[in-house]
Amino acid sequence: MKNKLNLTDNEKRDIIKYLDSGKPLPEKYRFLLFDAEREVELLWNGKTDEVENTVLPFQAIEHIDEPRSESKINLQSSLFDTSGRQIKGWTNKLIWGDNKLILSSLKNGPLRKQIEAEGGLKLIYIDPPFDVGADFSMNIEIGEESFTKKPSVIEEIAYRDTWGKGADSFIAMVYERLKLMHGLLANNGSIFIHIDWRVVSYVRLICDEIFGNDNFVNEIIWHYADNFQGNVKGFAINHNTILWYSKSKNYIFSKVMIPLGAAVKRDKRIWSSELGKLVSARDEKGNLIYQEFTEKKADDVWEIGQSSTTKSSSKEFIGYPTQKPEKLLERIIKASSNEGDLVADFFCGSGTTLAVAEKLGRKWIGTDLGKFSIHTTRKRMIGVQRELKKNSKDFRAFEILNIGKYERAKFISDNENLREEEKRQVKQRKDNEFIKLILSAYKAEPVDSIPGFQGKKRDRLVIVGPIDLPVTSSTVEYAIEWCKKGGFTKVDILGFDYEMGIDFSEGKKHGIDIQFKVIPREVFDKKAVEKGQVKFYDVAYIEVKPIIRGRGKVKEVAIELTDFSVFYNQDNSSEVEEKLQSGGSKVILENGQLIKISKDKKTDIISKEVLTNKWADWIDYWSVDFNFESKKEIIRLVDEKTGEEKEEWTGSYIFENEWQSFRTKKDRKLEFTSAFKEVPAGKMKIAIKVIDIFGNDTTKVIEVNI
Repeated sequence: MKNKLNLTDNEKRDIIKYLDSGKPLPEKYRFLLFDAEREVELLWNGKTDEVENTVLPFQAIEHIDEPRSESKINLQSSLFDTSGRQIKGWTNKLIWGDNKLILSSLKNGPLRKQIEAEGGLKLIYIDPPFDVGADFSMNIEIGEESFTKKPSVIEEIAYRDTWGKGADSFIAMVYERLKLMHGLLANNGSIFIHIDWRVVSYVRLICDEIFGNDNFVNEIIWHYADNFQGNVKGFAINHNTILWYSKSKNYIFSKVMIPLGAAVKRDKRIWSSELGKLVSARDEKGNLIYQEFTEKKADDVWEIGQSSTTKSSSKEFIGYPTQKPEKLLERIIKASSNEGDLVADFFCGSGTTLAVAEKLGRKWIGTDLGKFSIHTTRKRMIGVQRELKKNSKDFRAFEILNIGKYERAKFISDNENLREEEKRQVKQRKDNEFIKLILSAYKAEPVDSIPGFQGKKRDRLVIVGPIDLPVTSSTVEYAIEWCKKGGFTKVDILGFDYEMGIDFSEGKKHGIDIQFKVIPREVFDKKAVEKGQVKFYDVAYIEVKPIIRGRGKVKEVAIELTDFSVFYNQDNSSEVEEKLQSGGSKVILENGQLIKISKDKKTDIISKEVLTNKWADWIDYWSVDFNFESKKEIIRLVDEKTGEEKEEWTGSYIFENEWQSFRTKKDRKLEFTSAFKEVPAGKMKIAIKVIDIFGNDTTKVIEVNI
């Protein structure tokens, strides 16, 4: 605030009047009361300089280094063994969760030291969901048919929070995350932000504010030269924009040369120290000197990796709607990082940034809120590992992480200007309404007298998971703890989604029957709830058979996958039948079956065809850890009192991915018996992970006596 306020008496009275009435001050008072440090500033409803500073532990769920064809790993003293597999050093990280909490935990938590030990984060590329009103569903292949998968309720909430208030909510979302990313970047690092015409002007002003307009490097136009559009009143919009900002003037840059179709003769340019600029070179007689060029330095309009590379005709296409071409990311990564540098993508989608980074010898961090995104990226990165190994090149291991203890997101705040206590009260009221709704749909009665539980259905207690986050392993631990205290043995846990790697058999170890149910979308349909039509379904289950062969002390074991069951619902067949036009058809998901509903063009007769005739149709991927419980899951925490770091065992184990089989866009076949693994005699625990066509994972642990 200024040392001396140059205000008239009328202005002072007006300010007091506005403050007393709780109304915002008119814009003119901002400049009278405060120094204007910026010539231009973007303002939006609810703007605040506060940035998330929560630090949550990262829990390692799975470790992958594609040892699929080996029976054992021979450790060596070098960074990579003879097969090219990394055995020590930085492990790449694929993290599932809200990137705001992930960014805050990376920036302020123990993992920051590991990042800095690798030289810091040199490059960030992000492609945030800028498409206002976009449909975030995606098509999944089932045999010869295609099924439209809707986003999860948790994803829908995130998209709604991003676009619920139009540009205001998008700007607020990206502003806080960009501030966190700025704090994570190395001093010589850069960020590339991929956006389109709807929000480019907003994001440019945000970046000027956060990075400083002096650190603006380029506005790159990615032009789709091969994209033809008709029926538009005006010039067709055939480009996206990529904004490039640096952390400082000392940023990494390697010039990119692009070949010319034919040699071009141009005058030679040389630097004139006298004039301080490039000038045309001349010979002794003053004549211009010419030279032929077969390539030129890339400018800020790019016509590489055209839109056809993300269509089904492309070799790269893996079916992800926001997929970007690898050539686009290759140019960015080569220009703004060096081999061995650490790069990141915090909206990683199908994993293009990570795939290109791995191929170019960079280390990486990727994050996404969507389970399907994490699963798609997992498969893609295993494919890259296999490709590099086939070509006798080194490849890095990567691990899949969760944020350990989720903090309830700031969901359903009606008014961002409410004081904290008012916000808490509003949130508590709406949480209670949500729990009441779920219990009603589940036909359970609410209970207040039993600590730790919200409801009861016959002889079973009920816990309702949060609306905006997955049920975590800590919820299971919580249920077990309260069951032991109260002497209860039967519990139902209800959730929209479940944390990756959660142990569904944990209750059995303590003699407690815990049933896990998935909350269907229909709970938000008042009529369906009132009519009792809402069906909660069980999480998937796996059946396997161990195969043991060999004689003597050393034998071999393989795993055969024999059954997999799911119970999903996404649609109501009656409603689809009513809305279906003559001659039309739609694939729906009902009661654990994919069903194609068709309406005859002439007679309007409805016919139904079950597409998932085999249990194997549901499986997209499965993998085996032959020595489960060999690697404890250790998290790093910061002591709140002393500020010192400490390591703590979560009580869980990391899934060591030793063999896997999965479907790809080109090859839809699966193997149902794993390779054999040489093992010593004795008892051993084997873990089997199955991921269904929607990206949901289920793990089963069996004990085998060799």
